[in-house]
Amino acid sequence: MARMKFLCDAERCIECNGCVTACKNENEVPWGINRRRVVTLGDGEPGERSISVACMHCSDAPCAAVCPVDCFYTTDDGIVLHDKDICIGCGYCFYACPFGAPQFPQQDAFATRGKMDKCTFCAGGPEEDGSQAELEKYGHNRVSEGKLPLCAEMCATKALLAGDGDEVADIFRERSMRRNTRPDTWGWDVAYKDGSHEI
Repeated sequence: MARMKFLCDAERCIECNGCVTACKNENEVPWGINRRRVVTLGDGEPGERSISVACMHCSDAPCAAVCPVDCFYTTDDGIVLHDKDICIGCGYCFYACPFGAPQFPQQDAFATRGKMDKCTFCAGGPEEDGSQAELEKYGHNRVSEGKLPLCAEMCATKALLAGDGDEVADIFRERSMRRNTRPDTWGWDVAYKDGSHEI
């Protein structure tokens, strides 16, 4: 079984935010929520790098470990999803995630956060595949249609890779060998600790 993973090639990302726009349009994400964002490291300095960041669908997800109501679950292909009907909006997942993936749409008085929202790898949620309820809560389920997340498909420079972890690692390894440089992967060792997809 394939283990679906994300990887952003820092050498190719040009900070165009095409991935962010594609995600917002495809999934009709609420105002103020960004399931994906572009972060620039060392902004304005020589050698600055831009990275597209979202939920990395970790092998041993820290968000799932701290959730008091167990609203997180991992699919057979390694995608970490959550059930908004169970979520109580406590925010523990936000503090546990090293990538800042969980988002909360409401900022009302007395710290009311609402239901957590995050990247679903365009794999929907626990509702029936392709249903209106799934679309409204989680966005389009492209994985059930045999497609990859739209953020990766729309990346103009192919900096953002998504798919089977072994294939993603092979693509990146080949790029690094052609560049004759050390692999500059951001977040890979943090998200995928088991070493099954080494780069």
